[in-house]
Amino acid sequence: MGTDTDVLPGASAPHPTRGDTLLLPRERGPLSRRVLQTLRTGPGSSRSTTAFTELALGPDSVVTDEDAQLALWTLYELHYRGFEDAAEELEWDPTVLRLRRTLERRFERELREAVALRLRSVPGEAPVGETLLALPATSTGPSPAAYLHRHASREVVVDFLRERSLQQLKESDPQAFVLPRLTGRSKVALAELLYDEFGGGRPERLHQRLFAEAMVSVGLDPTYGTYVDEVGALSLASANAMSMFGLHRRLRGAAMGHLAVFEATSSVPSRKIAGGMERLGLPPAAAAYFHEHVEADSVHEHLAAHDVCGAMVAEEPELREDVLVGAAVCLHLDELSALELTERWNPAPPPARGVAS
Repeated sequence: MGTDTDVLPGASAPHPTRGDTLLLPRERGPLSRRVLQTLRTGPGSSRSTTAFTELALGPDSVVTDEDAQLALWTLYELHYRGFEDAAEELEWDPTVLRLRRTLERRFERELREAVALRLRSVPGEAPVGETLLALPATSTGPSPAAYLHRHASREVVVDFLRERSLQQLKESDPQAFVLPRLTGRSKVALAELLYDEFGGGRPERLHQRLFAEAMVSVGLDPTYGTYVDEVGALSLASANAMSMFGLHRRLRGAAMGHLAVFEATSSVPSRKIAGGMERLGLPPAAAAYFHEHVEADSVHEHLAAHDVCGAMVAEEPELREDVLVGAAVCLHLDELSALELTERWNPAPPPARGVAS
């Protein structure tokens, strides 16, 4: 189903799959190599494997490190659909979990440090729902949606869908892990939101399926995870943040804060992206996913901010800080990704000869 005619220069072939079953990705460095080796051959010495991971992380940021993010993504995928060439029992193997925890600790610490300054300016007395809906106004940087609306070529749209596929082909799956960890009003509100995301009882309206149909309409392969070897570190990091928040009960507040801001920053950009696709004359299925989110997410943002997060914090006030951390992490990663994508799509021209740069 995939085609090489729609990729930007330098893109590689799609990741190999067998039907709907994902195979382990290609390594991108020593960390992912060690993870893949562990999953293919089984755990060795847990002490030496974890010690190697800590050493290989080095002093640089893991948020933008392709090797570290791919290693973490691979370990998280054991909790989703798994890999045909990795044993299913490794999902809960202690050595594999130690590897994951080593990477997670560093990832979580860096994200918390990155958003600390933004959160210092958040008023502490305002209701958490109002604070969440106001937080996107603090966002800075370029807008991929605006570029896609006015300037993008067909090839850029294809590139955008390919980068987003890692998240959207499992849309709302990370948040579903949180449902059994909530009670009362927040649980009911999250279930209502997820019911819409999962198609409202109609498989053909499943948002994951709508995104897959958008991919097909522009010649991309919609198989789950097929482009993992092509997407950048920040696409991996965005998916990994949602998995990390969703898989840890102690981070349920961050998971829901992330969800609230994700929904609050979706409706208007979705309208712009759909308009850009229609400007290019792409098949209706390309824009259908985004049209769906114009209406749905304008409702979901209030549901997530007030009925999920507001109720959660009312029941457990100590979760307020993590709710705001999750929201700020969503904005932070979106800003980094937006800068990377817009610079790739519209690189600055080289300086003229004789002109100082």
